[in-house]
Amino acid sequence: MTEAVYVVEAVRTPIGRYRGAYAGVRPDDLAAAVLAAVVERVPGLDRSAIDDVFMGAGNQAGEDNRDVARMAVLLAGLPVTVPGVTVNRLCGSGMEAVVEASRAIAVGDASVAVAGGVESMSRAPMVSVTAEQSPVTTALGWRLVNPAMPRDWTVTLGEGAEILARKGGISRDDQDVFALDSHMKAAAAWDAGRMAAEIVGVPGVTLDRDQCIRTDTSADSLAGLRPVFRDSGTVTAGNSSPLSDGAAAMLLADEAGMAAMGARPLARIVSRAVSGIEPPLYGLGPVEAAERALRKAGIGWGDLVVVELNEAFAAQALACLAEWPELDPEKVNPNGGAIALGHPIGCSGARIVTTLVHELRRRGGGYGLAAMCVGVGQGIAVVVEAEAGDGPVAGAADAEVAAVTSEFSNDVASGMIYGLMTPGAL
Repeated sequence: MTEAVYVVEAVRTPIGRYRGAYAGVRPDDLAAAVLAAVVERVPGLDRSAIDDVFMGAGNQAGEDNRDVARMAVLLAGLPVTVPGVTVNRLCGSGMEAVVEASRAIAVGDASVAVAGGVESMSRAPMVSVTAEQSPVTTALGWRLVNPAMPRDWTVTLGEGAEILARKGGISRDDQDVFALDSHMKAAAAWDAGRMAAEIVGVPGVTLDRDQCIRTDTSADSLAGLRPVFRDSGTVTAGNSSPLSDGAAAMLLADEAGMAAMGARPLARIVSRAVSGIEPPLYGLGPVEAAERALRKAGIGWGDLVVVELNEAFAAQALACLAEWPELDPEKVNPNGGAIALGHPIGCSGARIVTTLVHELRRRGGGYGLAAMCVGVGQGIAVVVEAEAGDGPVAGAADAEVAAVTSEFSNDVASGMIYGLMTPGAL
């Protein structure tokens, strides 16, 4: 029998634009900031009781080398007895951290864990294998490609979006409308204060909202942008997610761990799933991963209150939505998505689960799905269930905690854009 896994707290930084607000902040310091913040939100937590810290990071070629999760533990001032492990599933790394941390708790290997993700695309280094080789950027995408890899598998992420647009008959107008909607929803969410519960600051940086949102964009300005990946293509800087920087962290626990810290849960991790697909069709990776996660949860599309689908590209997101005819598109990314908010690779998976949990609670609870495409042809998804409320209650009585967890347990029985780099450049 597996243990129920609860989200006790979930936070993220505002996302910084590429070479923007966090350009001077190391990724290990970004990770340490959210790690310190998430544990500070639960005063009853004995920090030495944290069994492990799982942190996603998609690069790990620069200042995030040598296990950025462990570095963050030490920089955040947690006890040296708290271990940390860094995981990498490219764009899905932050969500992979949630998957691995929740699985460790579910099987009894841990009682309390932190899951999160971090990426500083601004500080991605240039690298070379030998002194004679010209350095290449590690900010995003294919680099140092193995020559044995079929050439049509190593197309740029943006070319992959073009492939899906052509395959699915997704027009330039469709993509631009989707992108504009993402920006407008994100701006409205911030203006209405809907992001406040999940946001924590970074020491030494003044950034009070996601930096990539363009409140002044319009259908006309998006229509005026030139295609980036094909001369006659449809994918532009405006309907792609921007390179960016950020971090997110979630405190997870089983019933015993939560009772010990005297906190009530924000949500329960219900199921998790991954999938694989042909590398150039990576954008469709979430399709099967989401279906698997729903089957494991024993629910259908109609049972979902909110869906957070990472928007690597408008074409990619629209291609996925076309494969889910039972899903009401009004439930998708109600506070905007990565096209507006940004897509710091290793952070994004933990970010969208964090946003999902807080939005579910704001709406009165229920089931939610978070799903992402992953470069080189993968997908990842997580189903959560939240109760209504404004947040965990520190110092809650054991009986109250038990009542809440029992309720859940009964259900158990922009110049640089994402994808711009080419294999030759990388």
